[in-house]
Amino acid sequence: MLKIIHTEDGSQSLYDDELNETYHSTKGARGESEYVFLEMGVRSVPYRRLKDCKFHPLKILEVGFGTGLNAMLTWDWAERNNTPIHFVTLEPSPVAEEIWNEMDLASDTRFVQLHKAGWNELFQLSTNFGIEKLERRLEEEAGKNQYDVIYFDAFAPSKQPEIWSRENLQRCYDSLKPGGILTTYCAQGQFKRNLASVGFQVDVLPGALGKKEMVRGRK
Repeated sequence: MLKIIHTEDGSQSLYDDELNETYHSTKGARGESEYVFLEMGVRSVPYRRLKDCKFHPLKILEVGFGTGLNAMLTWDWAERNNTPIHFVTLEPSPVAEEIWNEMDLASDTRFVQLHKAGWNELFQLSTNFGIEKLERRLEEEAGKNQYDVIYFDAFAPSKQPEIWSRENLQRCYDSLKPGGILTTYCAQGQFKRNLASVGFQVDVLPGALGKKEMVRGRK
């Protein structure tokens, strides 16, 4: 069962009592997402590639749509920076409308549009932002050299270790374009070793909201 919770920066998240896990840091859902996925992800894409996005949209793969917060913040960023983005998100267990519609974010038009967009097809929600919500697992993703950035936002390895397998990280590596980035809140030792073993250059960075570390991998 999912429950809405308040995090320390005033933004809301969800708690899954079956997994005994929250969807975001209790220190701040919005703050964590902005730091890990926007600042250390999209904003760290080389300027040349962002400039090319005027002709070829920046393509992002998200592992775990969850509440839709990452997608909403990325759409906001795309509009502020006039940078076209094609956002593909994987979510085998979508949050039910009766849950997300009770969150504070449901007062945001973009948040509602993201959730109302159907599954398994492309929706161009604005000139700068298109989204494909795919109701499937990472194991079913077979893209090659497609993405500029991957948001790896699955539940923690201790809760869903299969998602963090070396095989899935190999899929991520293969699906990134050369020079592409994988960014995640996680800094588990085995995860870092697995990233390196499939070919990533591993950057260990300061974590969000007082957390010691996070990880970014580059192809």
